[in-house]
Amino acid sequence: MGDASWFKDDDFWTAYAPLLFDERRWAEAPAVADGVLALAGLADEAPTAVPVLDLCCGPGRHALELARRGYPVCGVDVTEPFLVAARESAAAENLSNAEFVHADAREFCRPGAFRLALNLYTSFGYFNDPADELLMLSRARASLALGGVLVMELIGKETAARDFIEGEWFERDGKLIMTEFAVVGAWEGLRNRWIIQDGARRVDRAWTQRLYAATELRALCLAAGFSEAKAYGSFEGAPYDQAARSLVIVARA
Repeated sequence: MGDASWFKDDDFWTAYAPLLFDERRWAEAPAVADGVLALAGLADEAPTAVPVLDLCCGPGRHALELARRGYPVCGVDVTEPFLVAARESAAAENLSNAEFVHADAREFCRPGAFRLALNLYTSFGYFNDPADELLMLSRARASLALGGVLVMELIGKETAARDFIEGEWFERDGKLIMTEFAVVGAWEGLRNRWIIQDGARRVDRAWTQRLYAATELRALCLAAGFSEAKAYGSFEGAPYDQAARSLVIVARA
């Protein structure tokens, strides 16, 4: 699947953060939190009784939103600049219930410590070895109390094929962004290349995401120790069909 060291490159994330986490993405967080809690069956429980693990939390969009609602949240990410930003946001809002940990999702584990685990915004499928992705899910399962729930949201193989384009270019905040996409193997993955031209500065990165069909990801969750896994096409619980916005997996420990 190619070299996966890119996701530990802080410079990459610093350069791309304004594109990945713009105002529109931050504004989505409350609705996403509502959907996640409803799908997990936890919306009516007291927030203080539902500790949350946000794996690959980035700058804390969802972790901070849940912390504002009173949920004890632990955000985990491998990118320190994102964690610094998340900690600063939490401190500015006096969110003492938000913790942010610098760790690899394949290694982080607090046995039975959480009732809800999140892995959102296509933050899965980037390791060279698929066994590492099973390991990541196994760690998430081990971190959940019995009956706990994992909610994942990503681009599924089906929606990637349906919406495939070879590339595009656009301008944002005075920068020129060019993208290229290519199918890897028999739809085993999607190669992404993003080029940002900001005046004389040019950032050019490429990476490959392993693509999972809904049935494949459900099977992987079961192999990781979850008792069941269901697929949805949105955070509102729509079917995962031809109109699906993304692939949402709800797996129960």
